[in-house]
Amino acid sequence: MHVEKNVFDTLMGTILDIEGKTKDTIKARLDLEKMGIRRGLWMKRDSHKARRDLAFFSMKPNDKKEFLKFVSTVKFPDGYASNIARCVNVDGGRFTGLKSLDCHVFMQRLLPVGIRHLLPVDVVKPIVLLSRFFSQLSAKTLRRTDVNKLRHDIVQVLCKFEMIFPPAFFTSMIHVMVHLPEEALLAGPVNYRWMYPIERYIIIPYLYVDTAFNRPQRNNDGGVRNAQLSVFCQSARPFGEPVRGEAFSKHDMEVAHWFVLNNCDEIILYLDEHEEMIK
Repeated sequence: MHVEKNVFDTLMGTILDIEGKTKDTIKARLDLEKMGIRRGLWMKRDSHKARRDLAFFSMKPNDKKEFLKFVSTVKFPDGYASNIARCVNVDGGRFTGLKSLDCHVFMQRLLPVGIRHLLPVDVVKPIVLLSRFFSQLSAKTLRRTDVNKLRHDIVQVLCKFEMIFPPAFFTSMIHVMVHLPEEALLAGPVNYRWMYPIERYIIIPYLYVDTAFNRPQRNNDGGVRNAQLSVFCQSARPFGEPVRGEAFSKHDMEVAHWFVLNNCDEIILYLDEHEEMIK
């Protein structure tokens, strides 16, 4: 679980070009010049000055803002993840306070969707394959044939990354991914070994404080509303000020009528009697 978070931090810091977290630094560009490779990423020199232009694998400022705005609007069900929107700093162009579970959800659910139209296709494809790698590796059930395929796939992903990112990108955590399928073969699915369920369990019995794990759901009022029809017995908390004097349009009434006829168990008896009368 921590390998996934560290890989996520390295990847996001680089494609968002976050100062202090990106691996595409001036030293990395100078190393490329010394090695005589990747000429397109060398420092641009003008008379006595040198500058580092934005790399093709990093988002442009407008694209970065669009990506962060997209993340700030995403909402998840209660208990699925924390409020990731609170961790987004659109103006600052970075994330703050992301936990391991947030990075886990981000890597496998949000990242493939958010970057697909903001980066070149050659950059997006291996990132999507990396996301799929972690998604398949963290499945509840693993077949030996699937794990053997993951061992091959992660090597292919890293080879494609070597054609995109500078050598400074490949830290020890990036290398550790190669050994994760082998670990799954020896120890079994990671779902039964990582700390996410244990952390949730510890919060509930020992910390009797109001948290996101033990408070009622946002749309749960703690009881069942008395209603004659089952489709209207759910509890829900209305949003905003109550509106009085508003009437349904004819179209809305038809939609409500259709919904009741197709979803209410109590109406079945009425429909049967109506069909017999017609016959």
